[in-house]
Amino acid sequence: MPIRFYTPEFYVLNNFSPHAVEFKGKLYPTSEHAYQATKCTDPAGQEEIRNARSPLQAKLLANGTYRAAKDPDWGSKKVAVLEEILRAKLAQHTEAQEALQKSGHEDIIEDSPTDYFWGEGADGSGQNMLGRLWMRIRDEM
Repeated sequence: MPIRFYTPEFYVLNNFSPHAVEFKGKLYPTSEHAYQATKCTDPAGQEEIRNARSPLQAKLLANGTYRAAKDPDWGSKKVAVLEEILRAKLAQHTEAQEALQKSGHEDIIEDSPTDYFWGEGADGSGQNMLGRLWMRIRDEM
């Protein structure tokens, strides 16, 4: 049975989960903060995103206020950057390690109805890249 990580048992796999991540020498409140700040090329913007009061606010800042400061090569970098952030989160949180181990060999699905790249989308046709990254990392454990 597929693992959908909006469930409490696997919520740690969600980028919005309240698990701080130290990434490239800075502490971020969530992996979402780290991801959104990394795609911004403006140092002041990176800090404002890092200090956003919620992961949603970090995302809104990156895609709104600092949209013009988005790394022009982000499309080709984003998967590798997020994988690096996920590996940092895994190394820093035993809860994430335990969730991945508990997932066994099941598919891990980011069940966002609106995201067809990172999630499965409303109709299940999305790429589920976030779930696929977690499964790749799990297979190496």
